[in-house]
Amino acid sequence: MNYSTTPNSIIFTGTSISHSEASRILDVQYAGPVVRCDVQKAVSEGYDIIGIIDGVFFNKAAVSHREIIKAIRNGVTVVGGGSMGALRASELDIHGMIGIGRIYEWYRDGMLEDDDEVAVATNPDTYEPVSSPMVNIRETLISAHSNRVIGKDVRDDLIDIGKRTHYNYRSYEGIIKSGLSQQIISEEEGKNLLNFCKEHEVDVKREDAKEVISKVKELMMSLTE
Repeated sequence: MNYSTTPNSIIFTGTSISHSEASRILDVQYAGPVVRCDVQKAVSEGYDIIGIIDGVFFNKAAVSHREIIKAIRNGVTVVGGGSMGALRASELDIHGMIGIGRIYEWYRDGMLEDDDEVAVATNPDTYEPVSSPMVNIRETLISAHSNRVIGKDVRDDLIDIGKRTHYNYRSYEGIIKSGLSQQIISEEEGKNLLNFCKEHEVDVKREDAKEVISKVKELMMSLTE
């Protein structure tokens, strides 16, 4: 490929981070969550660097391993992290896909295994999440315990409730409500915890998404030197 001009890059996202926020970090082409054949299409359109953050999990065919491997073999740089990108990078880093962020590392190291850890329900028109991802819920409840908002047993029980809830319906409000009904948490604790979650959520997916975008930016700069 000829890198005499700025490399042509595309990033698939919109759920972990909005296109408007992502564009403030790096002005490239943004597309919605990746689905099957999107990477193949991006290669055919001449993109040199492909960033995968968000992707479709269950209601459409997910991006395949084969098309990513084929892109890499054709000389395209593929970077992943945050959500679907983290999953695929943990599976394909041995083939040259670049994995970025904590979620990628958790999958790579076997600390996470289930796809539903990063899955969320989304608004089909805006890609915005309408449920909360388990990775964020777990880290936020761990932070709440570290900040003495809840005790260790409450933290563990609420994490368990979140994990047993279908990803489409996961929310801090719902988990706390279930904790109240099961007498795991008191009314006052529940109120304090909900305020903490709203004001101090640990948004791991968004943090990792920003790292993916920054990595694409770094690669673009290195390829033009």
